[in-house]
Amino acid sequence: MAETTIGLYKTEAVRDDSPFRTGPLHRLADVELVTADWVSWFNGSRLMHRLGRKPPAESEADYYATPVEQPAGDR
Repeated sequence: MAETTIGLYKTEAVRDDSPFRTGPLHRLADVELVTADWVSWFNGSRLMHRLGRKPPAESEADYYATPVEQPAGDR
């Protein structure tokens, strides 16, 4: 699984035509900024098939907005 994630990172964040890049990667700080942007997108904004094509952040918000039903004996 780690190899898959690293492959996605290289393909989506590091390549020359990546939407996360704003210029060449000359310094370590450039790579760190691209990485931070990609991780933020990957963890919070990307559409996930398992979540009904919703981003994880939206799915989590929906989960916590749904009231929890208490068992009949706990009321």
